[in-house]
Amino acid sequence: MNPDLYSCGQCSPLLTDFYQLTMLQSYIEHGMEDTAVFEMFVRKLPNGRNFLVAAGLEQVLDYLEHLQFSEDELAWLATRFPPHVIDYLRQFRFTGDVHALPEGTVFFPNEPVIRITAPLPQAQLVESRIINLLHFETLIASKAARSVLAAPDKTLVDFGMRRAHGLEAGLLAARASYLAGFSGTATVLAGAVYGVPLYGTMAHSYIQAHEDELAAFEHFARSHPDNAVLLIDTYDTENAAARLVGLADKLAQDRIHIKGVRLDSGDLAEHARNVRRILDRGGLTKATIFASGNIDEYRLHTLVRSGAPIDGFGIGTSLDISSDAPALDCAYKLQEYAGKPRRKHSEGKATWPGRKQVLRNFGTCNHLMDDTVVLEDEDWQAGKPLIKQFMQAGRRVQNKIPLDDIRKETLSGYAELPEIMTLLDSASTYPVTISENLHRLADQLDAEHAIDQ
Repeated sequence: MNPDLYSCGQCSPLLTDFYQLTMLQSYIEHGMEDTAVFEMFVRKLPNGRNFLVAAGLEQVLDYLEHLQFSEDELAWLATRFPPHVIDYLRQFRFTGDVHALPEGTVFFPNEPVIRITAPLPQAQLVESRIINLLHFETLIASKAARSVLAAPDKTLVDFGMRRAHGLEAGLLAARASYLAGFSGTATVLAGAVYGVPLYGTMAHSYIQAHEDELAAFEHFARSHPDNAVLLIDTYDTENAAARLVGLADKLAQDRIHIKGVRLDSGDLAEHARNVRRILDRGGLTKATIFASGNIDEYRLHTLVRSGAPIDGFGIGTSLDISSDAPALDCAYKLQEYAGKPRRKHSEGKATWPGRKQVLRNFGTCNHLMDDTVVLEDEDWQAGKPLIKQFMQAGRRVQNKIPLDDIRKETLSGYAELPEIMTLLDSASTYPVTISENLHRLADQLDAEHAIDQ
């Protein structure tokens, strides 16, 4: 990340819920500053999802590293909170530990995505922003993964920034989709900040601004000789493709080659077949066909299965707002305080207490077989531990992982999925077992709570 292009101004501590500050005031006034352990997890998968892909941890770590209140923020808060709270916030820094699933990890309900261990006021205050970041990027990465698995050999590009819900959403959607296996994005800031490869050609307005469609093609090709991908469906798609063949000969004299064409409307499969025949007959066998326009993973799957000669796809609105599943049922809950496990008992929202680890077992072909959620200090004999430490005493314990490396790990993780889980249809629920020790601890806390009542 280039901090000069995207500063931690996006990480203001005021980007929180008001009750985080009201609780903080009460905690410090009553001396409740012992170590607390919070974990964030997803209660259930959205309909149609077989798994989720963890994303957003890098943004959380940046947020925690740089978290502090400015004098302007403190002055504003001073109109709502007493002086001793403002004095506390003036010295506020995150000094805790962070354990989490590495970005790109496939995970399932009831498995901790992140664990925050810090003095109670700190661990409480950061809840809202942590959920905000992890929820959104995980949502988008999980949506993007479905298109990657539906079209593994195609170029997939994020086109959704213009309809994303705000600046940060558009930017982080570009990052999350690339992490999940997309080829790149049309969002320029994502290229500048995260190094995500950029893709883009022209709009219909560019064609319409010219008196002649062929002149528009030639002007663009001469301005961008290394990226001459031309939008050919403003008027008559097949006619435009035919006219391109003649233009290609003219451009070739100046060593300019048409890289590809884009289709954005109509019957994409039929147009692609027709255009492919026209281009091939005209000697443009290397020119690619790129399609966009209201594409989601289902339409993508249909086009790929139909054998349509389309080399790449731009996926926009459906991706950046995760149209079929716009939210995850996730929570950030207290699991331990002052050395004692804690458990929420609410009907339908009970939690598993204590600090936890996730162990993953593999079966034939190195495919995922089952997961077990255990207490961190359990004596476990089998399984690959998934949760790792990323921050200690408010500082990272390892260097930032390059986004391209995370992307590679994500793609390799898809190879571990049983084939049925890679399909767009819902598969059988993946087995996630809660260990016997966790069950016993929960029962113990329930019994203690009943006695207290």
